[in-house]
Amino acid sequence: MEKTAGAELLSVIDRRAILAGRDRRRDTPYAANNFLKSLRGLFRWALDAEHVKVDPTTGIKLLAGNNEDGFHAWTEDELERFEAKWPVGTRQRLAFDLLLFTGLRRGDVVRLGRPHIRNGEFTIRTEKTGMVVIAPILPPLAASIAAAATGELTFLATERGLPFGKESFGNWFGKACREAKCPGSAHGLRKAGARRAVEEGATESQLNALFGWADGSRESATYTRTANRAKLAREARTSPAPSAPVRDRKRKIFISQRLKKPMVGPAGLEPATRPL
Repeated sequence: MEKTAGAELLSVIDRRAILAGRDRRRDTPYAANNFLKSLRGLFRWALDAEHVKVDPTTGIKLLAGNNEDGFHAWTEDELERFEAKWPVGTRQRLAFDLLLFTGLRRGDVVRLGRPHIRNGEFTIRTEKTGMVVIAPILPPLAASIAAAATGELTFLATERGLPFGKESFGNWFGKACREAKCPGSAHGLRKAGARRAVEEGATESQLNALFGWADGSRESATYTRTANRAKLAREARTSPAPSAPVRDRKRKIFISQRLKKPMVGPAGLEPATRPL
């Protein structure tokens, strides 16, 4: 965006130009949507500061992604594949465990460290929403932290011992995923953690507290709804077939003859004949 419009006046960036910029990125819908979201933020600021009179992004829709659920949520097979490639004690595994067992976004995971821990719990104000998340350090995560090299203030650190930036961490972790032959991303691990929490019985309110979502969040409702449907489907598949016929033959005779009492009984139960 900076290369194509970095020197343009805000007044000449109109709705047509924004639509063209979005559509140039149509093959990568998430990049297109990030482009649009960035411009929305810019023009909202410009409108408040009275640099422009209208917001040209108003009414422009985001593109539908290749995956209607957004980022790919890691499957259990993918989780196991990553764990096999990166054992406990590696920085890659520590990053994986932090993302999976805290449910934090990457911008919060790179900030998390010992100053946030007290009495076996971490407390952090999330970067995106400003919500305060308080959650336990689960035993697998505690073991991973104890086994790996960490930074002084943050658990995750570069080879030089410095904290990661959000973007550089995303690139580094993406490379670790590719080496493990996993198509997942940092955000996909957050989704896998939410799925596991629901499967273990977490309610919408508990999900909101764990993942920093606002009360009434559609995210938590989506996870619980999906998990409930999956549970019902599994129960339906494992339920035994009814032992009795779907419709009793005697009942069928009642219906076919439209009588209160059957005139003939079921086959094989013919009444005995009277002697002549």
